[in-house]
Amino acid sequence: MEHRQLARPPRGHGQHYLTRHLATKEHSHIMSDITFKDSNGTVLEEGDSVTLTKDLKVKGTSETLKRGTLVKNIRLTSRPGEIECNTKKVKGLVLKSEFVKKA
Repeated sequence: MEHRQLARPPRGHGQHYLTRHLATKEHSHIMSDITFKDSNGTVLEEGDSVTLTKDLKVKGTSETLKRGTLVKNIRLTSRPGEIECNTKKVKGLVLKSEFVKKA
């Protein structure tokens, strides 16, 4: 199993870094006591569609996901504040829920 922690951007830079993540069955289960909320405070559920609220640079690639990008069929993780998803450009992506809003 390979996964990297989300890295913080260097000081003074407005870009937010993400990490690629290989989804495994052990991460696909949901802990019932964790509530996932988007940037507006709306509760997120398994299978929801979300929209990005900022341009996000994907760490480890040259890709940048643009603000307004629709991400469908999210998966909740056992880590609070992190959701797993796939986009057209990047598969197996982990996003912080503070950078998305429910579509």
